[in-house]
Amino acid sequence: MIPFNKPYLSGNETEYIKLAVESGKISGDGVYTKKCHEFFENRFGFKKVLLTTSCTDALEMAAILINIVPGDEVIIPSYTFVSTVNAFVLRGAKVVFADSEATNPNIDADKIESLITPKTRAIVPVHYAGVACDMDKIMEIAERHNLFVVEDAAQAIDSYYKGRPLGSIGHLAAFSFHETKNIISGEGGMLVINDDQFMERAEVIREKGTNRSAFFRGEVDKYGWVDIGSSFLPSDIIAAYLFAQLESLERIQQRRKDIWNRYDEKFKQAGLENYISTPFTPEYATNNGHMYYLVTKGLTERSNLIADCKLKNIHPVFHYLSLHKSPYYSEIYKGIELPNSDFYTDALVRLPLYYSLTDSEQDLIIETIINSLSFGID
Repeated sequence: MIPFNKPYLSGNETEYIKLAVESGKISGDGVYTKKCHEFFENRFGFKKVLLTTSCTDALEMAAILINIVPGDEVIIPSYTFVSTVNAFVLRGAKVVFADSEATNPNIDADKIESLITPKTRAIVPVHYAGVACDMDKIMEIAERHNLFVVEDAAQAIDSYYKGRPLGSIGHLAAFSFHETKNIISGEGGMLVINDDQFMERAEVIREKGTNRSAFFRGEVDKYGWVDIGSSFLPSDIIAAYLFAQLESLERIQQRRKDIWNRYDEKFKQAGLENYISTPFTPEYATNNGHMYYLVTKGLTERSNLIADCKLKNIHPVFHYLSLHKSPYYSEIYKGIELPNSDFYTDALVRLPLYYSLTDSEQDLIIETIINSLSFGID
């Protein structure tokens, strides 16, 4: 069987977990958490980072930090994972769903301004497949309307917009280290703080609303409850696993990009452009090898393609379902039609992509898909 994903062990994960346990401190903010923080701040120039137990937690922290309250509106693409939206709905926000671009599933920046009202507080661009949204346009709109920008960079580690690391552009950003991502810790995430006004409060929110972090640094003589918050920080065991992955970042990224490029070359050579579309990367963006997807002509074509793959024990998957048409939100959604989001819901299929995928396995995937599409043409 060729699964959609296989978690990758770079080599030092179990050794670092052992060392973390032997250190006598396996709760949050131990030795390996600090090593991870330093890595991200030094490598990508993030002002401040805080590991969290998930990207969901990082997004929830962001919603608290920008003081989302009931009645506020937040602009979010409909074609995204539910965590992007849940973080703000939990604070009482009204989600204003935006459509995707016609060329890729990212939010259509040209449609954002028409969605802004006096109640709008934030824009949450999602860098789908690690490909950058049009951040200059989004940041300009946000500045003009005095809005916050929270980058959902769950899939976007080591990817760039005009040379700037994704996650470093918005006021806040959230990353994921779920086992399906490039760099993993099983579950895990990270909040990036790029705006100085959020630095101190982010630590408080992450520590159950206490100034415990400042106390352990000797900055206060006691700590107590000073704000709202929750237990967002991960065990140092999770950070130990993550740090081992970070040490192998370049090797992991290169292998994933090689697989991605091989897919892209083969499908572009197959002469099937009238039946499938391959991923589009704008000139301002980079490809970080997170995801390779194909866009078919619609739901029937995609379903047939997935079925043909499963006959060969290959397991591609479809992805997000438009959230504005979800069982939870459809009855209360009063917004405009979002045709591009709905199209990707029906037509996009993700192919297996993981470090240990062999060339022969990839050849079988490519051959099966080309044969399936060619049969459909005949």
